[in-house]
Amino acid sequence: MSYDLVVIGTGPGGYVCAIRAAQLGMKVAVVEKRKTHGGTCLNVGCIPSKALLHASEMFDLAGHDFANLGIVVGKPKLDFAALMKHKTDTVDANVSGVGFLLKKNKVESFTGHGSIKAAGKVDVTGEDGKVTTLETKNIVIATGSDIATPPGVDVAFDEKIIVSSTGALSLDKVPAKMIVIGAGVIGLEMGSVWRRLGAEVVVVEYLDRILPGMDNEVAKQFQRILEKQGFAFNLSSKVTKVEKKGKGGAVTFAPVAGGDSVTLEADVVLVATGRRPYTDNLGLEGAGVAMERGRVIIDNHFATNVAGIYAIGDVVRGPMLAHKAEDEGVAVAEILAGQHGHVNYDVIPGVVYTQPEIAAIGKTEEELKAAGIAYKSGKFPFTANGRARAMRHTEGFVKVLADATTDRVLGVHIIGIGAGELIAECAVLMEFGGSAEDLARTCHAHPTVSEAVKEAAMAVDKRQIHM
Repeated sequence: MSYDLVVIGTGPGGYVCAIRAAQLGMKVAVVEKRKTHGGTCLNVGCIPSKALLHASEMFDLAGHDFANLGIVVGKPKLDFAALMKHKTDTVDANVSGVGFLLKKNKVESFTGHGSIKAAGKVDVTGEDGKVTTLETKNIVIATGSDIATPPGVDVAFDEKIIVSSTGALSLDKVPAKMIVIGAGVIGLEMGSVWRRLGAEVVVVEYLDRILPGMDNEVAKQFQRILEKQGFAFNLSSKVTKVEKKGKGGAVTFAPVAGGDSVTLEADVVLVATGRRPYTDNLGLEGAGVAMERGRVIIDNHFATNVAGIYAIGDVVRGPMLAHKAEDEGVAVAEILAGQHGHVNYDVIPGVVYTQPEIAAIGKTEEELKAAGIAYKSGKFPFTANGRARAMRHTEGFVKVLADATTDRVLGVHIIGIGAGELIAECAVLMEFGGSAEDLARTCHAHPTVSEAVKEAAMAVDKRQIHM
């Protein structure tokens, strides 16, 4: 069997790459070790977590905020089985949708573990051990990432008491107490789900702040908000041991600066200390593909050092984000077709799907200061936005950072209701090299929370109207 392109992995990067290549006239095959397409994102990541985040948010609102809107429903009762069915149904619909799209675009699918035998050859090993060899002009590695554990700590996951993000999506009941190791996006999102459903949530983080890499002002305000919601934080704390204890788990940690160790016990321990590129048993070493710190090395056209082998997504440099992988998948398919595929890495939004949401794009203030770039900042709070008041979601703000000389927008940071949607117009603006003035003079519908984005852009020149 011979193809123009074989893609190993059908997560967001892989399946999008395959479909775009097929649209461009190539004969394409995909190799997927799971029995379902969609990778971590659709099966045990982005999609199921958002289903639980939405359901838990509705449960929390019904129990704590509906009365303020004049809606009297009494104390809500949690139907845990129905909540989990909502998650499963959401996953199934998305996964089957990917399968349909691959078939629609005449992409052939092979189930099994894919490995590169040599440039132009991919072995697919099925569950029965049978090996099928695919011959191809080009190979794209899109195998995504796997869970990472704290350095130097032995973690034995059983996905019931000591859990990764995968296990945290499929608990059989709401834990009375959960310890979350890691104050990044995954830890805070999953912690939010179980906190809303009734768990006591304690976070242990090595750094002295939450959400590393995000705007510091946003992170500080968000920590205060989460503490009001019931989160407890142990920052600047190094985990030294994770173990089962009794019917639950225990985490031992000590201050990074030195001091006595503390051991906390909980029903469930969630280890959410990031992810690592998944390149296990792909045959990369034998094929001569260059690696660095577990990542596949690529050039500006996604090519590895071996002719005909390319890589995208979490296995290469850049943020581990599904939409980044999708854009890279489209770009490499277009490059293989002789076009000029390109990804603008300066304009890739990141979102934390808690409540309130956080969304960011471009540079933070800390990055601009470190680079010595002169900038102006405009900020507008949701407390001064009419629609946000009407919805009782006044926490947070929008911050626009613009070049002090050219006024070109260099970064936007939002914490507040619907931040993940609001960041889209900022991405479009920045993709076209727009200025704060362009955004300030663009008419926004009233009343909408998007007006806060416009006012923040106006505030760059200190001419905001509503504060």
